[in-house]
Amino acid sequence: MTAPLRVALAGLGTVGTGVVQLIRQNGDLIAERAGRRIEISAVSARDRNRDRGIDLSEFSWVDDLEQLASNNNTDCVIEMIGGSDGPALDLARKSLANGQSVVTANKAMIAHHGLELAKLAETSGSLLKYEAAVAGGIPVIKGLKEGAAANEIARVYGILNGTCNYILTTMEKHGSDFEEVLKEAQNLGFAEADPSFDIDGVDAAHKLAILASLSFGNAIDFGGVDTSGIRDIMAADISQAKALGYRIRLLGMARIDDGKLFQRVNPYLVPENHPLAHIEGSTNAVVAEGNFSGRLMFQGAGAGDGPTASAVVADIIDIARGDNGTVFASPANQMVAIDRAESGNRKGKSYIRFVVADKPGVLAEITAAMRDADVSIESLIQTEKTDEGNVLISMVTHDATEGDVTKSLASLSSSTSVTGEPMIMHLLSDDD
Repeated sequence: MTAPLRVALAGLGTVGTGVVQLIRQNGDLIAERAGRRIEISAVSARDRNRDRGIDLSEFSWVDDLEQLASNNNTDCVIEMIGGSDGPALDLARKSLANGQSVVTANKAMIAHHGLELAKLAETSGSLLKYEAAVAGGIPVIKGLKEGAAANEIARVYGILNGTCNYILTTMEKHGSDFEEVLKEAQNLGFAEADPSFDIDGVDAAHKLAILASLSFGNAIDFGGVDTSGIRDIMAADISQAKALGYRIRLLGMARIDDGKLFQRVNPYLVPENHPLAHIEGSTNAVVAEGNFSGRLMFQGAGAGDGPTASAVVADIIDIARGDNGTVFASPANQMVAIDRAESGNRKGKSYIRFVVADKPGVLAEITAAMRDADVSIESLIQTEKTDEGNVLISMVTHDATEGDVTKSLASLSSSTSVTGEPMIMHLLSDDD
């Protein structure tokens, strides 16, 4: 067996310690599959005295990340620090420039700086691996980059944030309100104390930008992801969608429209006969549609120390085997930006929920605004009064351009009958 692969681990949170435990417990099996042993040569974290529940005494402790990046006794650096910039990015840049491979679970860093880091890796002959950055333990990066490499991908989409999916499916199951379920998710550890990164769609947008680049060969364009989250979804929206034969899921959606890149994270109404409608709890699922492979679906745990550590170590095994493929689906110096597609010309059905004053003529006012914008209504449900004395009106439109739907709502912006911003969700279809 060849010499061990020497790895240094920066960041000892739940995933970092999970990596240590996995390498310890499955060391012989990993060595057999990798063709060489994996040895942790050094570790680094902000607090060396913190009790992490595992024995780290056998490892060399390095306080200075600069030293970790320039250590010639290290073949590979595992970056578990987090954050799109700062120490994580500095460590990745310096390690790659020094010829050390880097493994990371940092989706924000890859979404913002992935192309720069890929060029560094391919110039220095090192490797950059990031399987754990998207969908935790699900091998979707490998699936797209390798398994579907011969296919032209029509679109890639899916449930990319377990926190949001847990909240939505719990609301669905119990008829609970958003705030109530969010608090429950925080108590269970599914949501952070500040959950905005998840519930506002940012986390899913980072992952979608990476998946789009892998699918279409474009330079990652996180700034081009049209992003909205789930904080405005009511229990009434969940029940209305169910009555219409749909389930609400936060989806990331990317495709090429007339040579332009369309990327969106938004709550969608998913038909009950679609596989994504049945993804519950904190599970993630990604769908890629290839012109020869057909629909491919990747499903599993999208987070957690075990699944994420599993993906990290799988990347380390690839490095130990000598995998020297490109970082993304194409060489980094061939990846270019693709113009962004405007959503206004996209055509499909939309779900719109209004909160309105309980008085005569309101429904006529709304339907007139729809008519004047060439938006016709397929179905409409009016619910009983809210605690504030308002009424909820929910409708699904016939196929209409998103620009016309926006136009109809703009004409109602000055109405004294409509309270707050209407909630818009798109219906997932085969043509979306």
